[in-house]
Amino acid sequence: MQTLRSLLFNLILYSSVIPIALIIIGLYPFTQTETLQKFASKWIIFILYSLKLICGIKWTVEGLENLPNKPCILVSNHQGAWESFFLQTLCIPSSSIIKRELLLIPFFGWALACLKPIHLRRSKKIISLKKVIKSGTKKLKSGYSIIIFPEGTRSRPHKGLKSFSNSCGLLSVKNNVPIVPICHNSGLYWKNKRFNKESGTIIVKIGPELYGKSAKNLTNRAHEWINMNFKEIN
Repeated sequence: MQTLRSLLFNLILYSSVIPIALIIIGLYPFTQTETLQKFASKWIIFILYSLKLICGIKWTVEGLENLPNKPCILVSNHQGAWESFFLQTLCIPSSSIIKRELLLIPFFGWALACLKPIHLRRSKKIISLKKVIKSGTKKLKSGYSIIIFPEGTRSRPHKGLKSFSNSCGLLSVKNNVPIVPICHNSGLYWKNKRFNKESGTIIVKIGPELYGKSAKNLTNRAHEWINMNFKEIN
């Protein structure tokens, strides 16, 4: 039964991508990025509620009051596709740090490019870090929040939390904006590289704003907060 439910959800997800992408691409020359992101977030909410209705994957969020009404750096653990969708709805406008290859996916990648993410070549770590700091600083000064998965790649819940790159701390210190740590257990239900979705409730915890003068120390504090909550919910 769960396989059939997962099949139905995937049909809805993939059949809706092309029309939504075409609308975003068509509106791009005439519409502000923030408006396009708001439109895209409505599609994301539709997808997440379809997932809830069809596959039984619900979610609960603790700490929404910790999201500031100003640009910030959302720092989250990374387990799969669910949080890549969900985090886009928390702060608008925002800019995600993504791998460049995503932009090459027909329709989806083209529309994603219209939403102005910061795209990197993961194989060139030093160049990528410089780009995150340079482009991220421009975005923050323009009123955008930044979404970062500092583990770099997705990891399965049972393998624990990976080490963090220092980009989030560097951005925070350079621009005097807070890091907002986020922890979740989405990988227990929408499992990475698995077709079947498992019913259950994803727990999302949003922590308090973190400031500091040392980028390394600030990154470590974000890691410690996420790791502490990771152990509780995974």
